Amino acid sequence: MTAPIPRDIPDLPAVPGPPLLLPAPVPAAAVVPPVRRPLTAVFRLLTALAAVAGVALELLLSAPARTLSYFSVQASILLAVVMLLSANRAWRARRPLSSTVTGATLLYVVIGALVYHLLLDHTTPPFSMTGATTAPERWHAQWAALQILHTLVPTAAVLDWLLLTPAARLHLRQAATWMLCPTAYLAFTLGRAAVLGPSAPARYLYPFLDVAAHGYRSTLANALLLGLAMYALALLLVVLDHARPTPTRRPL
Repeated sequence: MTAPIPRDIPDLPAVPGPPLLLPAPVPAAAVVPPVRRPLTAVFRLLTALAAVAGVALELLLSAPARTLSYFSVQASILLAVVMLLSANRAWRARRPLSSTVTGATLLYVVIGALVYHLLLDHTTPPFSMTGATTAPERWHAQWAALQILHTLVPTAAVLDWLLLTPAARLHLRQAATWMLCPTAYLAFTLGRAAVLGPSAPARYLYPFLDVAAHGYRSTLANALLLGLAMYALALLLVVLDHARPTPTRRPL
């Protein structure tokens, strides 16, 4: 004998449907393992060697303490280290370096190149980077060192960014962080001049940061203008990084 069917059937739980997937974009690098890129590794290794060669040549031609105090030399040393690490990662199929580091390095070498070619590459002695009374003679050691550090190496860094680095890796929030190094360099170069004293040769490395010639007010105004130009360049790099096409995905 079966039990009577109740008139009021209690509410049953709803049959669960398919789970709702919320949009959560995941970078391809998180799910797709990187591949070996031997040609990229070779190019970055050659770029690092060029930067090392330019710095070494400058060290042979002038006082090491003075040479290592230049912003472009410090940027080239940083670029050599970053390129060596990036070459190793490309060769071993490892994750790339942080875009904060690579973007800052690119910005610094480009700044060094622009400052040299726009402000320092003149025959007038006050704007000579070497401190000599005449411009370096073409195809000689000093001229070659300047061209390596301010033309060859920055060009290679830009080509690596355009042709061998995935697009849209830079972000606007990183631009302010990149300004910390130029700000620290300004404090370094002014502090260096104060320690050396008025009688020291090559007390000020850059004519637009010469407190003895312009005073602190004009020097800091020049530094502010340069800082704003650097920040604008940083923003431009970020915008171009998101506007440029992604390089080929073949394992170069």
